[in-house]
Amino acid sequence: MNTSAPATPGTRRFTWRVVDIVVASVIAVACAVVFLVWNVAYIGPSELLAPLLPGLGGLLTGPWLIAGVIGGLVIRKPGAALYTELLAAVISALVGNQWGALTIVSGLVQGLGAEIILAIFLYRSFRLPVAVLAGAGAGLAAGINDRVLWYAGADALFTTVYIASTTVSGAVIAGLGGWAIVRGLAATGALNRFAAGRAVARRV
Repeated sequence: MNTSAPATPGTRRFTWRVVDIVVASVIAVACAVVFLVWNVAYIGPSELLAPLLPGLGGLLTGPWLIAGVIGGLVIRKPGAALYTELLAAVISALVGNQWGALTIVSGLVQGLGAEIILAIFLYRSFRLPVAVLAGAGAGLAAGINDRVLWYAGADALFTTVYIASTTVSGAVIAGLGGWAIVRGLAATGALNRFAAGRAVARRV
């Protein structure tokens, strides 16, 4: 006799399907490509920002935060933001970059930053303001992590400007940008098997 209780609708909503894992992994791989390009492309803008104000280079952090936001908005289940951001960071580290294995630490922290915001909203709201907050959360986490790992001797001015810049960059590039990307994908029908796709379809 089967004594296990049937899954409730709420439980099923939080249960990962095979398609969730596959799509989250595809998102991570695609974002890892973005990471690898930005690992090199950011150097020029960084040199332009450096003389303006110490720490302003944090404005360039956003492209490295987008995986978690997109993954969280598409999959809409606990762990999605963390999984996609971390996997993208692992791929970036394995392929090779100037930061080595510490890239994985950054991916973990940044993914948690976005994940915490989505958890605060109980994985029920995925509108633009929540996406922006998730991006800001990832940016805040990134700024604090970078301050500890890379800028241990930084003064108060640099610390304040840098963390504020990473937070703003996360909100705009990862949050707003990630939300726009998900909306664009949903409009093509690519996300019809996900709530993100059905939500856009209902508004059309």
